[in-house]
Amino acid sequence: MVAVSTAGGADSLRVHVWRKLRGLGAVYVQQSVCLLPDRPPVAETVRALADKVRAGGGTARCLHLTLTDPIERGELIGAFRASVTAEYGEVLERLPAFFAEIETETAKGHTTFAEVEESEADLARFEAWVAKIDARDYFAAPIGAEVRAELDRARKAMKAFEAAALAAETAPHTDTGRGAVRLRAVEGRGPRP
Repeated sequence: MVAVSTAGGADSLRVHVWRKLRGLGAVYVQQSVCLLPDRPPVAETVRALADKVRAGGGTARCLHLTLTDPIERGELIGAFRASVTAEYGEVLERLPAFFAEIETETAKGHTTFAEVEESEADLARFEAWVAKIDARDYFAAPIGAEVRAELDRARKAMKAFEAAALAAETAPHTDTGRGAVRLRAVEGRGPRP
């Protein structure tokens, strides 16, 4: 259990504490009091956070609890899972737009390096987002497997889109009959000679 008060500290400290605890997947039981699993990386981060709070003029208490009631333990695990399930659900809501974008650009013949880079950046954001959720999925929420499968499908779609762009931009030019590589001009925003 972590109890934190940043009264007397800077507003930025309060925001930092909130972000750090939420980033760890804390389940709040009341204002300024939350629970986290007692795992070495989590405990280390919480100790460092408590030190920062104290140095910033606030108070922090870190207490180790043992839940002996199986019902209470199950409810708490359910609360942790519900939190990450909501986050995973948001990923599942947004991934279809990624697939639709690739399908639309492919259908329009916009299989270009620029489009690949844009989609690659979108995929990287999804991967980073899911990695953060995975890190706080302490009790293996069932939806996590579905999200990871969809993310894998997104990686495969990205590889296929990249291959299509490469093929489109390096296809042999049919006019010369010599197998010359055809490069398609991509309009840029930079200065022109």
